Amino acid sequence: MKDTRILFVCLGNICRSPLAEGIMRHLARRAGLDAAISVDSAGTGAWHVGAPPDRRSIAVASAHGVDIRGLRGRQLSVADFDSFDLILGMDGHNARAVGGLAPIAAAHKVHLFMHYALGRHADVPDPYYGADDAFEALYQMLEAGCSSLLAKLERAS
Repeated sequence: MKDTRILFVCLGNICRSPLAEGIMRHLARRAGLDAAISVDSAGTGAWHVGAPPDRRSIAVASAHGVDIRGLRGRQLSVADFDSFDLILGMDGHNARAVGGLAPIAAAHKVHLFMHYALGRHADVPDPYYGADDAFEALYQMLEAGCSSLLAKLERAS
């Protein structure tokens, strides 16, 4: 499989994107593809730089055998456009914000996660202000998307 570097991006990098990072890393490892796929996450905002993921994202990940406790929030940087092959925004707002920062030569790397992964023009909703069950729904949505993305990458190689 061709080496692929993926960056998941949400607003603050504490709920959706670190959970997507953990799920994708877990699925790649389980498929024996962790040497070919590198994954990271970032936020468009700087509010949570250096902070761990939201406790509810950590809990739902752990319930599914995924450990994201060691991840720390970071903000998207200009260098990311050179460092990653795919930059996937969790919702339309994030994808547009990332696309607006992308150099022309890197614009083709920026996509809406659900559209790129599953062919659905849909946002991954931000669960931050929701109840704990919103994080389980988030996990299920991200797991389906990451599974599809992994299969898509395998077919492309």
